[in-house]
Amino acid sequence: MVEKRKIFALDIGTRSVVGIILEQSGNDYHVADLVVKEHRERAMLDGQIHDIVAVAETISKIKLMLEETHGKLEKVCVAAAGRALKTEKACESIKLSNRKMITKEDILQLELSAVQKAQATAAQKNAAQKIHYYCVGYSVLFYRLNGEEIGNLIDQQGEEASVSIIATFLPKMVVDSLIAALHRADLEMEALTLEPIAAINVLIPPSMRRLNVALVDIGAGTSDIAITNTGTVTAYGMVSTAGDEITEAISDHYLMDFPLADQTKRNLIHQEMIVIQDILGLETEIPRAEIIKQILPAIETLASTIAKEIFKLNNEEPPKAVMLVGGGSLTPALPKKLATLLQLPENRVAIRGTEAIQNLTMATTIQQGPEFVTPIGIAIASQKAPVQYVTVSVNDIPIRLFEINRLTVGDCLLAAGIKIAQLHGKPGMALFITFNGRDLTIPGEHGSAPFLQKNGLTCSLDDLVANGDQISVVKGKDGKQATVKISELIDEPLQKTVYLNGIQQEIKTILKRNGLIVDMETLVQDRDTIEVFFPKTLEELLIHLDGNDVLQQLTPFQVTINGKETFFPAFSHALTVNGKVKKRKDHFHHLDYIELVKAPPLTVAKLAELKQLKLRETMTIYFHDQEIMLEKDITYFYRRDELLAPNDIVHKYDDISIKAVEAAPFIFQDIFNYVEIEMPPDAQGQFELLKNGEKSTFYDPLVTGDRLEIIWPLASHTKWKMKTE
Repeated sequence: MVEKRKIFALDIGTRSVVGIILEQSGNDYHVADLVVKEHRERAMLDGQIHDIVAVAETISKIKLMLEETHGKLEKVCVAAAGRALKTEKACESIKLSNRKMITKEDILQLELSAVQKAQATAAQKNAAQKIHYYCVGYSVLFYRLNGEEIGNLIDQQGEEASVSIIATFLPKMVVDSLIAALHRADLEMEALTLEPIAAINVLIPPSMRRLNVALVDIGAGTSDIAITNTGTVTAYGMVSTAGDEITEAISDHYLMDFPLADQTKRNLIHQEMIVIQDILGLETEIPRAEIIKQILPAIETLASTIAKEIFKLNNEEPPKAVMLVGGGSLTPALPKKLATLLQLPENRVAIRGTEAIQNLTMATTIQQGPEFVTPIGIAIASQKAPVQYVTVSVNDIPIRLFEINRLTVGDCLLAAGIKIAQLHGKPGMALFITFNGRDLTIPGEHGSAPFLQKNGLTCSLDDLVANGDQISVVKGKDGKQATVKISELIDEPLQKTVYLNGIQQEIKTILKRNGLIVDMETLVQDRDTIEVFFPKTLEELLIHLDGNDVLQQLTPFQVTINGKETFFPAFSHALTVNGKVKKRKDHFHHLDYIELVKAPPLTVAKLAELKQLKLRETMTIYFHDQEIMLEKDITYFYRRDELLAPNDIVHKYDDISIKAVEAAPFIFQDIFNYVEIEMPPDAQGQFELLKNGEKSTFYDPLVTGDRLEIIWPLASHTKWKMKTE
């Protein structure tokens, strides 16, 4: 005979709490008992517990009523429907090499590892709000073996198995308030799930999930929605519009107390004539149709809100069908309104009750209906897809985590909201300095690691934990402030010997702190400016040796000619190292011989040659058979207003102006610039000018090679001499 397992489940709703005792025998279930108890006051709002004490009181009453028949109840399965559901997908895999065949336990651990990964994603996306999330349900999208999709992993063998899941999370405060209410009622949470998951598990088996179906659980405060397609649950959602909005519409229109308005809403299901009593005590009998007409705007709002969420969850497409469960699903005209908004035939939106649950029987004393689908689903889901929690203590604070294959001390600290990095001692105060023009941070001493204990024994973050473990953590000690000498900031100081123009020079590293020369043992202070210098190039070396005069001489030879800067590299001084010409940016080495080699001076004549200019026009002639060279200036060089001679020196940075004149032809009388004529004593009459033996004049032009003479016809000869300079 198969042993029956008794399951205690609670459906904690906005208006009431449903307690159920479910007996499991293999794959068959029997509802042995069911108790409904309304909250004494509005302790719940939109699925969130607002008064833990009041909710715990209602739970305690149900527990005591069921214990009279079924004995001591200590553990309970529950579901939550929060305002801030978060849905995340995740995938996890395991290597199967050298492993036995996959067991059911292996698969469960793989699924929960994927759930934990999805939980981390949800926390990361909402890190700014600092909201901690609990997993309240998950569904498997598919399994894979060696990369290929497979229906079931049990007893399979291969290289790698993986699972993809869709998990739903609630804010930690929602789950914590639920657990707190259970503890006040002396109950331990055995399993937690989500209301739409609970309902979908019992109404839409996996074989039907290839169909695109929406399941809507309409309670008092919330309407929970789940969408199936392609063989799995593809999306979850929730709207905070539900049965209470219909109750409030009745209350507002007919001036009724909320509990009486809620009873009137229930009477609409079975009664044609409804007796109502307003707050003044007046009773009135009103036809069912009339009341429905008055609350039709609220019904349309409820239908519209649900339809919009279904479209949103189903990629803006209507599903093939909609199943309605929960007490709010019995709202008159709701299925018809919803079908119209979803563009579906009326028969594709249907209310489903407990009679639709497969392999389920119920005690004859228990009423069947859609309002009990979710309580039964919670009990069954606790066995098919349980999410069991482990409770540990971190520094005497209870922390709850869902159990996976490896639950470590580190996991517990993270669940407690403790950041591991902050447990380490703070590093000592750093020094912020400027080192050779670059900002540099010198960290202080590292803080020490935290001191961890599990059940009184030293442990590490990787140690595994079990239910009931006591963990304590003490923050590590802070580090000391940074202290550093200049010698610790640099390598071994450099020292070289060179010979500059024959004089030995010792080159050493220069250390400065805030502009003052210091030694290697000087301590660095915060905000110091440290300069460490050793010349590398010839230019840096000359500056280091205060050789600015040498550097000045090494500048390129530059002259301004007629307002234009002109460079003459051949007349620039050169720097040689060991006899070879080097550039200023070249490096030097130990024992190098460095010399300044001066260039030759630049004369006006050389400058004219470089500029391809003629200083003078010349011509060779013969006077009385004596060769004479005639000369005439045609180009003039000025330094400012000073006329320069051909042999004058042009200096670096001189401002030179050049003026050229058009050369006139040489004439006969130009000869008198070079010779002096003496009239012969026996001269008579006028002298004659002869050019090449023929008579000429003073103004006759000359050409090279002309032979000139001045004679007195009756004189024996002509006397003349060359003029001196």
